[in-house]
Amino acid sequence: MTTAAPLDTLAALRPRLTPTALDWLDRALADAADPHEPAGNAKEPSRWERHFTEAGRHCPGDEDAVRCLLLATALPDAAGLTRLYAHGTAAERRAVLRALPLLPRLAPAAVLPLVEDALRSNDTRLIASAVGPWAARHLPAHAWRHAVLKCLFTGVPLAAVADFERRAADDRELARMLVGYAAERLAAGRDIPDDLDRALRLTPQEP
Repeated sequence: MTTAAPLDTLAALRPRLTPTALDWLDRALADAADPHEPAGNAKEPSRWERHFTEAGRHCPGDEDAVRCLLLATALPDAAGLTRLYAHGTAAERRAVLRALPLLPRLAPAAVLPLVEDALRSNDTRLIASAVGPWAARHLPAHAWRHAVLKCLFTGVPLAAVADFERRAADDRELARMLVGYAAERLAAGRDIPDDLDRALRLTPQEP
């Protein structure tokens, strides 16, 4: 699998959209920015939340970036974001995770359960989205180490783990866990994948 591409800005996205899609996006963003838009709920989502779910139909191929733009414009509270994630498809959940760095007003503790839920899944694209820039800044050390191992177990490239080199450089506990995982693979007659070898070289090792 490949890692997620960087999110497009609106200016970068516009030239790729058809006139019909662009018209829809402008209306969707206007709804998301409307301060008088009533808050949605589980039974009756707001207009921008409906646009969020419909992005794939109107902007196929660019729905991830469109959903992130809608979230960055609407700035939902933690309850609204959690509702979008809980009731969303896998693609919608990925967009929620990728948009977290665009929502700095949300307390990390309020959205941490969403990242933890994604890391418990076996959806590699969801896992890759969960270990992005937000996780680099806010995921606690113990959870971050297990997220790295989850990437190795599931084949998610460590290139998806934002700021991996910085966090791994002085993490002796991560080094111990990686050595243990490598030993298990060797004992089972399996080779060491390139990502695991690279991670072992980046973490501090005892002589």
